[in-house]
This record gives sequence, structure tokens and C-alpha cells, in this order.
Amino acid sequence: MSVAEKSRRRLRELRPSTVLATLALLAVSAIVLLPIAVIVLTAFKPVAEVNAYPPSLLPDAWTLDNLRQITADLPFARLIANSFAFAGGVTAFALVFDSLAAYALARIDFTGRRVLLVVIIATLMIPFQATLIPLYQLVSDLGWVNTYAALIAPRAADAFGIFFLRQFFLGLPRDLDAAARIDGASEFRVFRSIVLPNAVPALLTLGLFTFVNNWNDLLWPLVFTTKAEMGTITSGLTLLTGPSGIVPHGVMMAGSLIAILPLVVAFLFVQRRFIENIATTGLK
Repeated sequence: MSVAEKSRRRLRELRPSTVLATLALLAVSAIVLLPIAVIVLTAFKPVAEVNAYPPSLLPDAWTLDNLRQITADLPFARLIANSFAFAGGVTAFALVFDSLAAYALARIDFTGRRVLLVVIIATLMIPFQATLIPLYQLVSDLGWVNTYAALIAPRAADAFGIFFLRQFFLGLPRDLDAAARIDGASEFRVFRSIVLPNAVPALLTLGLFTFVNNWNDLLWPLVFTTKAEMGTITSGLTLLTGPSGIVPHGVMMAGSLIAILPLVVAFLFVQRRFIENIATTGLK
């Protein structure tokens, strides 16, 4: 049977439900990707085309002027470095502290463990805005405004991360812990050499979520930094708004395009482990 005949046979065997599901998936993918396409294409449009009416998706004349303008109007390299320091620092500290707390809640029996878990989960119900003013007052009293400590320290641990890792740790066989303790391993050695190596997919997944959320955060850097050179890429893009609220959309899209590239690289880096974690989450 030729390749063409095999293809025609497969097409005849397709169920209507499969065709509908495929079309629905393509439609949803197009809707999700359309804003990204607008960002990419607008970043390479000249000003006249960006402001033209009716607007067009594809540029008639491609230009790099917007990319040059973004570096001229903003300390762009410093903003990118600050974003990496902020998002990367929060991610590193959160993985350390969240994993330690999650290990204690999942693998160590101590009095009040369930009460402590309930309290941690209850903090997820408190709106972030409700704690913003007390946090700023504390950071200001410590003299940390316009420092990396102000950006990183208040987010060095996260209730969601603790709960997420605890659920993963509960799924790991306790026989591994028992065997290590019989061999004389300390509690920290069990955590470092037994639990963490088996939790790499969960750690990478949580690290990706934490990095992306902090990289895209706008309110936090705006509140805790007042100097342009201490801002992040998201807060720096707000400085492009001109008098009377005029926004240079082409330059803004160029900055947004550069800002999302590290997120794409981070996702591609952990994609395989991310899928592996999703596939094994339900295993007990």
C-alpha cells in the first residue's frame, strides 16, 4: 500500500469528534497566539504604520527603529539585569525555603503540623494588596527601598510553593527515607540526597512558575523602587508613556518582545521536565 493510499485511509477513519476537537484546538491556539503575533509584528513597524487606520497585521516596511529607540529612551540593559536579579533571586530563595518547609510538613511528624499547614494555606486567601502597605512600611523602616533586598526578601518564601512541593513529597515512597536512616543518614542528608533528587520535576515546575510570575510583575517593582535604574523591564516600560498619556506603541511592543524572550527560553529549558511532572503528579 502506497503512502498516499495510507493517508487517504487514515482520513476516512477519522471520527467526526476527532476532527471537531482538532479544529477547536487550532482555533484556541490561534486566539492565544494572536496577541504574540501582534507584539512581534508591531515591533518591526515604522511609526506611520503603527498609527495608521485601518490597522494592518503585517508591516509593509520592516524597520529596526523601535528596537534602537527602546535602548535610547531607557537604561534597557540595566532594567533587564534588574529583572534577572529580581526574578532569579526570588526563584532561588523560594525553592530553598519552600522545599525545606514542604519537607518538614510532608515527611516529619511533629505536634501542630496540620494546624501549621492550615495556617499556611489560609494565607493564600488573603489578597496581596492587603499586605502591601505593611510590607512597604517594614521595608522602609529597614532602609531597603531601592535595593534588591526590598524586591527579593519579602518573596523569599511562598505559601503556594510550600503546598505544591508538600503534595509532591507526599507521593514519594517513605521506604527511601527509612532505608537512608537505617544507614545512618541525618534528616538533612535524607532531604538533600534522597528527596530532592526525586523531586527535580516539581522543583523545575515551581521554579518556572515563580520566575515567570516575578518577571512579569509590575506592581511590586513600582512600589518598592523609586529610581529608574532600580526598576525592572516591566516597570521600565511604563516610563515610555509621554505627555497626555501618549504611548509609542511600536517602541512599547519592541520592549515587550525583548522582555518575553527570556521567558520563552526558560520554558523551553524545562519543558520536558515540566511535562514529566504533570504526567506523574497523580502517582502515589
